[in-house]
Amino acid sequence: MMLEAYGSHPEAFTSSVAEREALPLAWWQARLTSDPRPLQLVLGAFQDAVLAGVAGLTFESREKSRHKAALFGMYVSSTARGKGFGAGLVQAALAEAASRSGIKVVQLSVTQGNPSAQRLYERCGFVQFGLEPFAVALPGGFVSKVHMWHEIVPS
Repeated sequence: MMLEAYGSHPEAFTSSVAEREALPLAWWQARLTSDPRPLQLVLGAFQDAVLAGVAGLTFESREKSRHKAALFGMYVSSTARGKGFGAGLVQAALAEAASRSGIKVVQLSVTQGNPSAQRLYERCGFVQFGLEPFAVALPGGFVSKVHMWHEIVPS
């Protein structure tokens, strides 16, 4: 699914299809660990037992930044869009972050000029805190990334 994402929306991801295709299967499998508290995990959304979308969540391991997590690799297939899978994935990622002791914030970046994705994140409670110009190099130029964050409030 992520190879589809990289190919369909190269402006949205910092990885390219060629880079990711070159990785061994073990690299992909490592993201699907059964470890109950991995530093990186991938969540899936399913429609009729078919993978409809994915989102990754990575947790900082360094002592001074262990309070942060990052949402990455968010993608919903074109046939499953508009059905709530994106919001469900974001909410599941936020719930996972909230279940971890000490996590105070989840951050993400979204391509500037992708209003539907940015609105989704805003509906889920993310707030913009910066803009990174020239974030991703594409054959036709560069795109900027909007940086967003969501505070995790303990329940």
